[in-house]
Amino acid sequence: MFAQESWVFLLLAAWFIVIPASGTRYQANWESLDARPLPTWYDEAKFGIFVHWGVFSVPGFESEWFWWNWQGQNPPDQKCVQYMLDNYPPGFSYPDFAPQFHAQFFDPDDWADIFEASGAKYVVLTAKHHEGFTTWPSSYSWNWNSVDTGPHRDLVGDLAEAVRNRSLHYGLYNSLYEWFNPLYLADRKNNFTTQDFVLKKLLPELYDMVLSYKPELIWSDGDWEAPDTYWNSTEFLAWLYNDSPVKDVIVTNDRWGAGCYCKHGGYYNCADKYTPVELPKHKWEKCQSVDTQSWGYRRTMRLSEVMDLPSIVQDLVQTVAMGGNYLLNVGPTPDGMIPPVFEERLRGIGAWLEVNGEAIYSSKPWRIQTENATVPVWYTSNSKYSSVYAVFMTKPTVYTFHLSEPITAESTTVTLLGNPEPLRWAPLHPRGLIILLPELPQTPAQAWILKLDGVK
Repeated sequence: MFAQESWVFLLLAAWFIVIPASGTRYQANWESLDARPLPTWYDEAKFGIFVHWGVFSVPGFESEWFWWNWQGQNPPDQKCVQYMLDNYPPGFSYPDFAPQFHAQFFDPDDWADIFEASGAKYVVLTAKHHEGFTTWPSSYSWNWNSVDTGPHRDLVGDLAEAVRNRSLHYGLYNSLYEWFNPLYLADRKNNFTTQDFVLKKLLPELYDMVLSYKPELIWSDGDWEAPDTYWNSTEFLAWLYNDSPVKDVIVTNDRWGAGCYCKHGGYYNCADKYTPVELPKHKWEKCQSVDTQSWGYRRTMRLSEVMDLPSIVQDLVQTVAMGGNYLLNVGPTPDGMIPPVFEERLRGIGAWLEVNGEAIYSSKPWRIQTENATVPVWYTSNSKYSSVYAVFMTKPTVYTFHLSEPITAESTTVTLLGNPEPLRWAPLHPRGLIILLPELPQTPAQAWILKLDGVK
């Protein structure tokens, strides 16, 4: 594992060395780091899968915040208290759940097959959530990791191999803070004027994780209680962008300290399930969960609380039309299975993308994002095909379809994705057109796309 002396050296190197022999070298300040171009693979990918999996999957009650809700917040969540009284013996502690995190049915190839079938281009797994348990053999998390206890497997490494064998990009979620880590609690008590947790636990573990697994994305979280100067975020990112083995491909988000959301970092998350009301000027991502009530597995999940396929596809389309990426979460069971309802949703997205993917992957926002003439429509564009795409998710009651924004020419052609036959259309003045629709095919996603070539 990565020795403490090594990471200290890298930290200092990232801080003081400014100009390399070739090109730009990023300094440990936000002005410099924020100027780094986002690696192109991320914007082209558009759609990824988020996986929340850890010890919290064992109680599987309420959410992945179970430990905090039970024993951290004041007053404690009485539903969690009662759940423990009803189901576990007196004195049972949260760490006692770890040996029950067996993951005995975890088959990384099965997971990767499902993710590939979904049409996703990247996968992000929780390497460490706020509970502090690592799903890889961190030497800085002794006896609180997936090799020392529970599965006795390197879950991060096993999934990395399977995902990469399918040419998908691989990212890791990492929480900066840990609810009950004594070093962190002592730093917080000192109003973050000390950094024992950061220097002895967080940073060496982060360096080790990057060097061991070479993730192409780091999804940072758990930052909000302290400023970025406490977390040494800019120093770590300078090393990541300048000297790490993934410096040319790594993508990061904006959760690196209080006040960083929607302001600093690589792409912006801004908030969980963030939905902008107008086209953002900066690349962003919407993270969404198929289970609308939790990111982690819940034993009490009801079908009415699960996003249906049309809702997911609509969310994906609207996100992409607004220039965002869509990261859709599933929470596996503690024994390592992806619940069938989640698998069904993911395969349904993939079936829709197989027909309609050219309007999503590598697309850009068009000059107009949405209109509502016949039915609500969302637009994307793709320079590879020199095309504009009009996505609609309500089946029209008539066969004439009115688009008010495109400017047509004599060479304009209109097709329905999945059907190569050109559709008849007539121009409107000064802009817009009326299209004669065919009988729309049945699709579980309830979304259809018109491809317009030769329009402005």
